[in-house]
Amino acid sequence: MNGPKSGPEVSIQLPEIKTTAAESGPLVSQLPESRRAVVVAQRKADVMHFVLRLLCLLTSVTAVSVMATAKQASTISLYGFSIPLYSKWSFSDSFEYLVGVSAAVAVHSLLQLLINVSRMLRKSPIIPSRNHAWLIFAGDQIFAYAMMSAGSAASGVTNLNRTGIHHSALPNFCKPLHVFCDRVAVSIAFTFFSCFLLAISVVLDVLWLSKY
Repeated sequence: MNGPKSGPEVSIQLPEIKTTAAESGPLVSQLPESRRAVVVAQRKADVMHFVLRLLCLLTSVTAVSVMATAKQASTISLYGFSIPLYSKWSFSDSFEYLVGVSAAVAVHSLLQLLINVSRMLRKSPIIPSRNHAWLIFAGDQIFAYAMMSAGSAASGVTNLNRTGIHHSALPNFCKPLHVFCDRVAVSIAFTFFSCFLLAISVVLDVLWLSKY
């Protein structure tokens, strides 16, 4: 009598296990797909942050190196007199300001790049929390405004060197010092490009904060 009783118990329990597994199967299969989409989106954002940091590091370092090597000696004729000229980036406060801000942006980009690489190697998100996102947002915005002001200040001095002062005897210094002015112009161009990259980083930070 024990045999027939145990038989139906087994036959009743087995269908219950099969039905629960069938019902839970689609739910379990759907969870990885949603998580996979989130992971793919996070990876794309992480790669974009990494590329922006790398480009910003390269452009800011280029701006510093080109400006720091800008110097030239030449002569200019004024009222029949030959006057020697020597120009160097350190003679202008605006150029020194550009070098200092660009160097600070390079350090900021390098630190963020190292943090991003370490997090990517550990397969963890680059922006782990909202507090971290707000900190990056504030830093990127401050440096973006600083780079814009530095590039604008240096552009004003360079434009004065190229055009001279109207209604005065002050000539165009960029004619005899064209190498110096060209290097300054290249440095300013990379400065504004770094500012543009930082602005894109700020937009990405805002998008991350709006989503999470």
